[in-house]
Amino acid sequence: MSTLTIHHLIMNQAYTRPFSNALIHKDRSITYKQLAELLSNLGQSLTGIGIEKNERIATYLPKTIESVISLFAISSMGAVFVPINPILKAHQVQYILNDCAARVLITSSDRLKTLQNNLQTCTNLDFVILVDKVKDKFKFKFKLNNITLLYLENLLCRKGACLPEKLQQKLIDTDIAAFFYTSGSTGKPKGVVLSHRNLVAGAQSVSQYLHNTSDDKILAVLPFSFDYGFSQLTTALYVGASVVLMDHLFPRDVIKAVETYQITGLAAVPSLWTQLANLPWPEPCSLRYITNSGGSLPVSILNTLQTKLPDVSPFLMYGLTEAFRSTYVPPEHLKTHQDSIGIAIPDAEVLVLRKDGSECADNEAGELVHRGVLVTQGYWNAPEKTARHFRKYAPQEGQIAVATEVWSGDTVRRAKDGYLYFIGRKDGMIKTSGYRVSPNEIEEIIHQSDLVREVVALGIAHPALGQAIVVVATNQYKNDNLNEEIKKLHTFCKKNLPNYMHPAEIIIKTSLPKNQNGKIDRSSLSKEFQSLFQDTHS
Repeated sequence: MSTLTIHHLIMNQAYTRPFSNALIHKDRSITYKQLAELLSNLGQSLTGIGIEKNERIATYLPKTIESVISLFAISSMGAVFVPINPILKAHQVQYILNDCAARVLITSSDRLKTLQNNLQTCTNLDFVILVDKVKDKFKFKFKLNNITLLYLENLLCRKGACLPEKLQQKLIDTDIAAFFYTSGSTGKPKGVVLSHRNLVAGAQSVSQYLHNTSDDKILAVLPFSFDYGFSQLTTALYVGASVVLMDHLFPRDVIKAVETYQITGLAAVPSLWTQLANLPWPEPCSLRYITNSGGSLPVSILNTLQTKLPDVSPFLMYGLTEAFRSTYVPPEHLKTHQDSIGIAIPDAEVLVLRKDGSECADNEAGELVHRGVLVTQGYWNAPEKTARHFRKYAPQEGQIAVATEVWSGDTVRRAKDGYLYFIGRKDGMIKTSGYRVSPNEIEEIIHQSDLVREVVALGIAHPALGQAIVVVATNQYKNDNLNEEIKKLHTFCKKNLPNYMHPAEIIIKTSLPKNQNGKIDRSSLSKEFQSLFQDTHS
């Protein structure tokens, strides 16, 4: 299959299997032919309102057919799509919109109402496109902010909305396709820049070892703002499979959807697998394979899943947004490598290197470094961060250094048989429920509560979450009623942080330990609470 850009994934399938279902959402379905027509119409309309190549268009939506149309329409006209996690709070959305200088935001009326005060600072934002209707009063109020309100329904019908010559965007596979925002160690999310080549190569690689075909039905339960979640789309579209879109409320809903739609492929993170493992599954089950990424899956949970789903192939994977997926454990090797992060996926080279770039010996701890076509283009508007993590190398001695490698920040070791084992992170990031979370971001928000003097956010080992967030703080007002203060802090966090960033525990101390430089001793606190969830059972 010759595919340069990601919207061609759909265009190719519209030609070869026009009447096959591409997307299913609740009781709606849309064929590849219909999807191709709608994204083409929207792409023309976006060009018609003056959006240029490489300009950023953000989407702030749950998983719906409209959100998929929007993402691939943006690709078709040469702009850059920026999917924003629908559970983020207004101030976090505002930061991303400003950081990427988005000219367009595609969202819903209820989400727009929560954002309206924050959008006044988004000076680059010219258009808001709504997937539903709003009242005239609200529409008029929004016009005062010099932002034009448009409706997706109208734009999808505007065939030939601009001059034909303006539609002839010359796109190549190294052009920018998307920004995926991931938490940074400084506390602010950073936009990882992905090319069309990165996304298409990723789809090709993953579909190869998962043995995907057009007969598959893949259940998309992870957010599209998560590269692992977006991969469920591109992998399915690459082979002409069907994608069932779902925003689940309860784990039982996921199992019900597997049975209702006869799902063959399901991707999840450790926290969701922990919940699903303890529920009854249909017999026989339609699943052909399951995948895990975003953190280590406890061996006990894996064993439970394998007992309940004996005919299903589990694929344990490791990845980072900066290089999509890096490693996987082939199911036939799983019995002897349950605690490994695996070997390199197709079209990737994964090394374990010392600081000086030399290769580590067997079982020597070093940094995981990924080379190959999946390595992204760096961080948006952050040249120093990009230079630290993305480096050029010469494939062979004496050659010009043209290829790129990304240094993951993860410490691993390679066993004699070539399998990799995760040891820890270098930058202090917390990995919880499949998300990378910055301790600094949590600490900054909690400081705004005016309820604490000092605060530290820690990632403590948890059997279901990978790591749970534990906040340790000193009381601002030295109130003797610590339970009341803790309750207030939990309430503040729920209001100002998305669910995955909520602390599992908040601990109030009279003082926090300091190191010789007078800084809070995070290492000492981590050791103090390292067994906090040791007896936690999911």
